[in-house]
Parts: sequence; C-alpha cells; structure tokens
Amino acid sequence: MKKLFSGLVMLLALTMVLAACGDDKGSSEGGKDGKIKLLVAHNQTSPDNPYQVGLLEFKKVVEEESNGDIEVEVHAGTLGTEEEELVQKLKLGAADAVLVSPGFMTQTGIKEIDLLAFPYLFDSYDHWEKVVDGEIGQEMAELIKEKSNNDFNVVGYWSAGVRHYYGKKPLNSLEDLKGLTIRTQTSGVVADYWTKIGAIPTSIAWGELYQALQQNVVDSSENAYPYFAQQNHHKTDNGKYTTETGHDYTTRFLLMNGKKFDKYTEDQQEIILKAADAATQAEREALYAQEDEYKQILLDDGGEVNEIDRQPFIDAAIEVQDKTAESIGATELLQKIRDLK
Repeated sequence: MKKLFSGLVMLLALTMVLAACGDDKGSSEGGKDGKIKLLVAHNQTSPDNPYQVGLLEFKKVVEEESNGDIEVEVHAGTLGTEEEELVQKLKLGAADAVLVSPGFMTQTGIKEIDLLAFPYLFDSYDHWEKVVDGEIGQEMAELIKEKSNNDFNVVGYWSAGVRHYYGKKPLNSLEDLKGLTIRTQTSGVVADYWTKIGAIPTSIAWGELYQALQQNVVDSSENAYPYFAQQNHHKTDNGKYTTETGHDYTTRFLLMNGKKFDKYTEDQQEIILKAADAATQAEREALYAQEDEYKQILLDDGGEVNEIDRQPFIDAAIEVQDKTAESIGATELLQKIRDLK
C-alpha cells in the first residue's frame, strides 16, 4: 500500500513538472495575445562584462522593434555559470538564446567547430572579422544547424577578446612554461597545444579560479583582460604576471534553438535577427574598448605585463593546427582562413 501511495505521489509530481514545462514553452513560443518572452543568458557574473552589454542591447532592440510584444529577460550567470548548463537549458526550452564557446560545441559532436579554437589561428581582429562575418562564418553556421538537427541556430559571432597567459611568473621563453599547471581546456586542440609547449592543462571551474590561483592550486591561467581583470585574478599570488602571448582571438556563438525560432512569425524572426546583429556589434565594441581599459586597471593595481617574442609560440602551433585540421576534416577550411590573413 505504501509503495502504491508513493508511486501515485511521484506520478502526480511528474505530471505537475510536465505541465509547468508546457506552460514555459507556450510563453516563449507565443501566447494567445501573440506576445512572447525570451530568456537570454550568458555565464559571466560581472555587470560590466561585454556579454551583458550585448544582451542588454538585444533586449532593447527587440522590445522597441516589437512595441513590447516580445519581452526579453537577460540572465548574467543566474541560469548557470557553466556553458554545459546553458546549452542544456537551450535544448530543453528553459532558455531561448545563450552564449557558448567552440570548445564546448565540439563536445556536442560537431568536430569541425574546434577549428575556431586553434591557437594562433588569427593574427588580428580584422582577420577574425573577415572570417566570422564572411563565407566561412556562414558555412560554420550552416554546419552547426545541420549537425545539431536544428537544435542550434547561430545568430551572431561574438568575441571574448585576445587571450594571454597570466601566472605566478612572467614568461620570457617557451622553456618557462615547462611543468607549469595552467587552467585551460583539458581536451581538444587547446589542451594539445599547451601540452606540446610544456605546460600541464588543468581543469578549474571559472567561479573557483580566483581561489585556486590564490591558494596555489594552479600555477597560471589564460584569458583576455576584460575577463580575468574583472574577476581580480591579477590580484592573486599566481595571477600577478601577465605575458602578452596573444594566442587566441576568441570566438563565441550566440545561439538560439532553431526549432523554436522556426515557429516564430516572419516579423518576429526579422526583429530577433535585427536585434542579434545590433547586439553583436555592441558586444564587440564594448570588448575592444575594455581590453585597453582593463589592462590599465591591472597595471594600476600593481599587476605586471611583459611582451615576448611570439614567433616560437606560433611555430609550435602550426603543427598542432595541421594535425588537428586533418583529423576533423577541416584542412580546406583551415587554408581558407590562412588565406584571409
């Protein structure tokens, strides 16, 4: 009898959850009054982060262009600080647009996207923009849509800045990396590169990195000024020294669930895409401006920055690029990107 009662309770609870999910889905796809609500999210918690600037611009344009018929709710780290959480919410309908990295996208089985995470693939923002805003970016978007069965629809390519090394000591040569633990991706082409040049890739959650640097859990990390300086990593014992390796002009995807997007009216789709374009430009402009701003903040706080001869780092990356491109079937795409330099 107790088992029967317990089973009935569980069935009732499941019914209530499914009903709630149905209500959420209906509200985002359009209610009886034709209004919809979009939940958009990124994994950064700082209100000054370029992601937040971009998504607030998305909200502004969508709500203005729709005369309030489309409401946008922006979440800065409150739907999850890990990309995996955000992507799962996107697939399940608990979020309508999220920001993710190429490194995470490859975990979904779309191997070719790892190409955009190659160290030293780009040599300037101009080069990066030519790639993502041109035919190659369009080809990548179509590939993602096809291989995800339309779960993921790329509506914008965002930047997370130029990534540099920062750690407990400055780098003066490749040899200085040997044996250093570095917080970075622990699989894929990024990990392969750092391993090749002597470092030890280590997995640390972003939200735990400040403490890990402070407590000597990890020797170093790598990221762009607006990201690690906003989190005060440069004030930790193992984050004081920044060496401008410039190893990655990073790409981020602004994704929507393609299946849900296709259910919106043509007018709604046009508004959303217009807002995505405006948000993309706003995010990039904020990021470009903040790179210099947060570098100066870092210096004012007592952080130290040095430049280095990057050519040995670049030479080491070529072999990794060629090998990985061949393994994921992206050799032709790699050459196209190189040709645009």
